[in-house]
Amino acid sequence: MLCLPVAFCFRVAEFRDALDEPNISLVRLRELCFSGIPFEGGLRSICWKILLNYLPTERDQWSCFLKKQREVYTQFLKELIIQPGIAKANLGFSREDVTLEDHPLNTNPDSRWNTYFRDNEVLLQIDKDVRRLYPDMAFFQRPTDYPCLLIMDPQNDYETLRRRVEQTTLKAQTVAHNRSGVTNVSSPRKVPSSSEYEVLPEGCEAHWEVVERILFIYAKLNPGIAYVQGMNEIVGPVYYTFATDPNTEWKEHAEADTFFCFTSLMSEIRDNFIKSLDDSQCGISYRMEKVYSTLKEKDLDLYLKLQEESIKPQFFAFRWLTLLLSQEFLLPDVLRIWDSLFSDVNRFDFLILVCCAMLILIRDQLLAGDFTINMRLLQTLGSFHKAARWEVSVYPVSKPQGSPFTAKAHHQSLVSIRVAFLQPFERERESERENWKAL
Repeated sequence: MLCLPVAFCFRVAEFRDALDEPNISLVRLRELCFSGIPFEGGLRSICWKILLNYLPTERDQWSCFLKKQREVYTQFLKELIIQPGIAKANLGFSREDVTLEDHPLNTNPDSRWNTYFRDNEVLLQIDKDVRRLYPDMAFFQRPTDYPCLLIMDPQNDYETLRRRVEQTTLKAQTVAHNRSGVTNVSSPRKVPSSSEYEVLPEGCEAHWEVVERILFIYAKLNPGIAYVQGMNEIVGPVYYTFATDPNTEWKEHAEADTFFCFTSLMSEIRDNFIKSLDDSQCGISYRMEKVYSTLKEKDLDLYLKLQEESIKPQFFAFRWLTLLLSQEFLLPDVLRIWDSLFSDVNRFDFLILVCCAMLILIRDQLLAGDFTINMRLLQTLGSFHKAARWEVSVYPVSKPQGSPFTAKAHHQSLVSIRVAFLQPFERERESERENWKAL
């Protein structure tokens, strides 16, 4: 039996004490979470729900609140997936439809058929993206312990999302909402053929199908942005965290909880996915330039080197910032980084600092390399996997007495970030990586 270090046990106790308070202090919780949340006892799952403004800080409200939210999500399933599926099945059985006002060739934007075909374009893109979520681990291809009974009920005679994808003859294309350059966000990993996927028995559904449903419902409820490639990389780690919660009461409702947390997170970062806002102060272009302006302040030599070679932040920082570094590190390390990102009261200012720290981390290679070598280094997925194991971390620098908790207060010097995202509880992280490899 593994004996956990005393320091780790003490830290777990600190989290439990903070979460057991009748009125949870966000200030205290952020300070604890910023230095990393132990997976022990599902602590990360609960903390993320609070940090993402899903769970209220008053514990006595949790039961009523969660019951209401999960009922709302059930209603979304009925209205956006089941009822349209029934309507499509009924229309498909009638040969008189083509003589009616609403028929498959109707170009009226209000036509149910027109809406159905537009939704199919979005669904096919989502399906293609979620099937390749973290291909180096089997978790998303495995069946969930809690399939959605409302969807999987054999008594339901309607067209499910799975059937829509299987039956449609539309070719998967980039969604209209996609934008110039955003394809660089999506993972260029090899897409396995359908034969590589385990065929699940009737009544079962894989984790990626749950993620697909979450994204489809989000797209339907948010037509202004719908679905953009890369959103799958944002929802994936959140769902993984909730779906692997050791507490079965939380784990059973991972889908609904993930949807609301993802929606809350997207409300803060959705501007990164909207092209018309690129050049605004809340847009992605501004954030990318902020990376370089911060780098100029902290490491002038490296900044001038990148400028000399005309290496613009758009070439690499677009993916880093838009996907919150979810593709630059292994999943256990992404979860650790997100502990700090979600804890930052000035989200996501800390993300800018981390991106600069990543550049400084490989500054020697960048200073020695030419344009081609440096571009390959900055754009290659996994360039920071090994580096993260031994160098990138966050020193929990003491904040000035009486000052508010911010990333800036913890990092007066950017170089201090360079040393230890993973260091404080490396033994636990090694154990977590071993568990991750088995998934």
